[in-house]
Order: sequence, then structure tokens, then C-alpha cells
Amino acid sequence: MALTDYIIHERIPSISEHQYLWEAVGWGSINTERSEGSLKNSLYGVVATVNDEPVGMGRIVGDNFMFFYIQDVAILPSYQGLGLGKQIVNHLLEYIKKRCLNNGIAFVGLFASEGKEAFYEKFGFNNHSPHMTGMFTVIED
Repeated sequence: MALTDYIIHERIPSISEHQYLWEAVGWGSINTERSEGSLKNSLYGVVATVNDEPVGMGRIVGDNFMFFYIQDVAILPSYQGLGLGKQIVNHLLEYIKKRCLNNGIAFVGLFASEGKEAFYEKFGFNNHSPHMTGMFTVIED
């Protein structure tokens, strides 16, 4: 399949688009009440559509000055490997680059799904262990 006739919209995904793409890539089910608040607090996002249907998304969270986190880059499995993910990540990185004013610096983080590390390495993301280790915890109520 060739990727043609897609449109990348510079906007945060809707709750339903986010849920659809999240679940389509196998990240499990999502609590839409929680995701609604998360989406509202995003700095920037893009949604890729084909025939007005969502086929990909990505967004940025952070302080919009020095620290940025790329979140929820998801492409429908039938559209993976066609360059759409690259287009989405490029849009996200361009947003961040525009905020590096006066020779400023931006720290950009992300978590890659298993097996997708090489995709992000093409954009300059690297595993910095053993000197630096990415860590996180999940807090549930």
C-alpha cells in the first residue's frame, strides 16, 4: 500500500480519535475520562487522516520552554512502514525547534514501544545508559 491522500492536521486528537488509535496499536484499553484531561493539557499535537478517518497521531506535553515529552505517536497498523510516523515526528520536532530561542536548549524525551527503538534513533534519540537511565513509575488510585 502506498501512502497517498493523507492530511496532517495540527491539532490535539479528539478523545475518540485518541482512544481509537491507542487501542488499535495494542496499548490496551484507556480510561477516556483520564485521557480527556491529559489531552486538554497537551502543548501541541497532530492527527493524520485519510478520507476524514484518523490513521495516526502524536502529541507533545511538557513545560513548553525547556522540557518536552513526545507522547502517543501511534499509526494504525495497516499504515505503518509507509512514512507517516516519520512525518508526524518531524511535525512534533519542528514545534520544539521553534521554541529553542536565543540558542536555547530543549530536552526531549519519549518512550519507544518494544521494537521501535531504531525508528526513533533516526531522529537522534538514544539510550544513554549506563550514565543516564530513563525511569518512571505508575501511580494508580
